Amino acid sequence: MTDQPQDLSKLKEDIIEVIASEGMVDRSKVTPDATIESLDLKSVDIVMILTALEEKFNVYIPMDGSLQEAKTVESLIDAIAQHIQKERETQ
Repeated sequence: MTDQPQDLSKLKEDIIEVIASEGMVDRSKVTPDATIESLDLKSVDIVMILTALEEKFNVYIPMDGSLQEAKTVESLIDAIAQHIQKERETQ
């Protein structure tokens, strides 16, 4: 179960690491208030990030809904974390 605060914190930290590595962005720039645009992440980068997260967490993450609407790193991380947690609960 990942509904413990420390689990969610760890999950978000793991997501940040994947965003930094797959998006080829300096880790120090991947902050909650950074925008996806400010990190210069393109659609293809987001797809690479989601693919890496799917492999890491063994879940399918569709690029729709809250993920499409995400403008900041925080909203993107929150949307991905919520999806991963839901997928884990059904496994």
